[in-house]
Amino acid sequence: MVEAAVRVRDLTFSYGEKQAVAGVSIDVAPGEIVGFLGPNGAGKSTTIKMIIGQLRPQSGSIEIFGERMPRQRDDIQARMGVCFEEKNHYPAMSAAENLKFFGKLFGLRAVPVDALLDRVGLLDRRDERVAGFSKGMRQRLMIARAIINTPDLLVLDEPTDGLDPVSAIAVRELIQAEADRGAAVLLTTHDMHEADELSDRVAFINDGCILVTDTPEELKLQHGTRAVTIRRRDADGIAEDVLPLDDADTAGRLATALSDPHLLTVHTREATLEDVFVEYAGRGLAE
Repeated sequence: MVEAAVRVRDLTFSYGEKQAVAGVSIDVAPGEIVGFLGPNGAGKSTTIKMIIGQLRPQSGSIEIFGERMPRQRDDIQARMGVCFEEKNHYPAMSAAENLKFFGKLFGLRAVPVDALLDRVGLLDRRDERVAGFSKGMRQRLMIARAIINTPDLLVLDEPTDGLDPVSAIAVRELIQAEADRGAAVLLTTHDMHEADELSDRVAFINDGCILVTDTPEELKLQHGTRAVTIRRRDADGIAEDVLPLDDADTAGRLATALSDPHLLTVHTREATLEDVFVEYAGRGLAE
């Protein structure tokens, strides 16, 4: 049993009369990527702010690397990397100057600026002012800054926001590489493909409460449809048949379909993560 890098228990937080977090508990192990998913206003951001030390919990406990947050906040934050959704660079500085400055905040004697910029595809823009960067370039610089201290905990808020598909794939590969190195990764995203592809486990939150925590595959299997969809050409265009896997005659019908020269596609039907969330919460992740 691997000891959790992050252990959160029964967190609560209210803004006046509005309870934003109502007893959240979540663990993240070293080398694990946990997708923290929910619609706007569900309590994700407030929970994340308590984990990284921006807010003090009104009740509950946060233990990171065996130390208590916020009591030992400085020690914990020195081992943490955070990529905020808001791009808070210094626009008058170059990409290299931004990284050197933030490296000094971590007490780093030498900052591997070129290596970091190369990992996010910005090495050829190292000496340009960030003010002239596109939204996607600023986001990639945020990722580089988040890993500047080789963090043991990486907290990422919408890490591929504003990125083109090629850059998004590169950033996902970087995140996976950080997890493979041993970093615990807590990821929030509205991109369900991203959450499905990257997350070892996902936690759905709504109205300040964790609804379920499990692997994406297990959730989709539990809430999907055991069926095969077959698409074929016929006289009227394209026909689609759904064959339930639990029916006794499905094997024979499937064999017949596979021998049909007009067969186009065969695929299983399964729930998406958003389908699963709607089933639990009654509303979509983007709402």
